Amino acid sequence: MKDFNEIAKDIKALSTWRDPLAFSIARITPNDDGKTLCANFAEINYKSSFVSAGVIINALMKNGVSFDFSQSEVVALLDKNILKDALHPFESLFDELDKHANVRALKVALDEIKEHKKAIFKAVFLFDDSAPQSIESVYLKLYLLSKNFVKPREINLDGAFKILPNLAWDEHGRPYELEYLRKNEIELKMRGKYPNIAFIDKFPRFLSHIVPSSDTTRILDSAKVRLGAHIASGTVVMPGASYINFNSGTLGSVMVEGRISSSVRVGEGSDIGGGASILGVLSGTNGNPISIGERCLLGANSVTGIPLGDDCIVDAGVAVLEGTKIFISEENRQKLAKINPNFNFNATIYKGRELAGLNGLHLRQDSQSGQIICALSIKAVKLNENLH
Repeated sequence: MKDFNEIAKDIKALSTWRDPLAFSIARITPNDDGKTLCANFAEINYKSSFVSAGVIINALMKNGVSFDFSQSEVVALLDKNILKDALHPFESLFDELDKHANVRALKVALDEIKEHKKAIFKAVFLFDDSAPQSIESVYLKLYLLSKNFVKPREINLDGAFKILPNLAWDEHGRPYELEYLRKNEIELKMRGKYPNIAFIDKFPRFLSHIVPSSDTTRILDSAKVRLGAHIASGTVVMPGASYINFNSGTLGSVMVEGRISSSVRVGEGSDIGGGASILGVLSGTNGNPISIGERCLLGANSVTGIPLGDDCIVDAGVAVLEGTKIFISEENRQKLAKINPNFNFNATIYKGRELAGLNGLHLRQDSQSGQIICALSIKAVKLNENLH
């Protein structure tokens, strides 16, 4: 019997071989017809572990599974025989499974199938970053975001919302089809087996699938973060008006008490105040994704619809959209020009989109005229270390 390195070398010698962009073993939650409702991944491999990928692919092909490397993704059922053939070359590693996560995942999957014959596992491979074609590949891409392998907007999720079914999720994170609950409502309730439904959504909650990699991360309400959110180390998500959507999130330690919409990135040291909203690509930005720089402060109940550079402030209650007219005095234009040397401050009134991405902006509203004005930000935004 060849060892895992030899098998991987042989399979990678195929003229059709392509290194996978990402792959993993998923435990599948199906409906009564066997259709996938959701996927749970234990170990994510991103641009790595090609030996393990080769051994798994070899086991699939050995058992008659047609494997097309030209496809953008491959999703393959792992039965008992395939798992045995995938594990056999790794037997020398069984005494140190804690060092070999993929082997450990394969072994646990085989043990589960032996104990619970209805357990379903699949191997999911991505060979390029095309739009996802299956529920399994959508979940793998969401995991890539939430495990911080990629940042928001760095992975193609086109069509993901349409692919995922709208499901009822119970308090344990188990999904149910709505039609199943409607059809079986009487029996479930009369037998005392009706699930305690926590919410209805296409996406599960972040904490039902992801263990944060840092002990400094805090999420005080699991309902506030969807799977597919990117939560950097040190981020604190408070209860109340906070929310982080999929394909959005933080790039460093951030205090979140407001809404981070899909496609939004928030930089290190920033503070999203209570009820503040950063608009997503579908909510007033003309399809332009928003990034918030480092050390920014978005005041309570503010609305930010343009990208901001570093060290910016949007005062509480102020809405800054692409078309918002903003006044900048001659004195402040001179000050801002020093920290934004590539921008030509040659006017007194600017639309919000014209100031997109600039550093040191302090956006506020004149209390007498109601006009939105911009000055140089001179307040240092520093997160409370006792809260991070």
